[in-house]
Amino acid sequence: MSLRARFMDDLKAAMKAGEAGRVGTLRMISAKIKDADIAARPRGVDKIGDDEVVATLRGMIKSRVESATLYRQGGRAELAEKEEAEIATIRAYLPAELDAATLEAAAREAIAGVGATGMKDMGKVMAELKARFGAALDAGRASAVVKSLLTA
Repeated sequence: MSLRARFMDDLKAAMKAGEAGRVGTLRMISAKIKDADIAARPRGVDKIGDDEVVATLRGMIKSRVESATLYRQGGRAELAEKEEAEIATIRAYLPAELDAATLEAAAREAIAGVGATGMKDMGKVMAELKARFGAALDAGRASAVVKSLLTA
């Protein structure tokens, strides 16, 4: 089942169950995906694929983490908790992330595979990792690991 179908099925179930917070988050996800679909039209793409949907979801999580941090610093715990609840709902749709050991081993393998010798080769290494793991790869975490390995 595609992510779009899961969103719609879960939205219907949440509406029937009266889960207002979850309904709001799922509607927000659907709207964001529709925005991404519209943005992709000039490239000749009618609907973005699941990989791009996952990237969109990761972006949504990133912005909510930043918001929650700012709310906590500003003494607005109730708003931070709302953002964190949205994060939990969005994370449920992401593929399982690679653990730290697997990510480091994969980064070492990719570095050896492309013959990377320094930071100038970081793009090649990241491209190799993205091709290998696709949506399961958290580019932010992977970038930090690759950077530490290339500068060591």
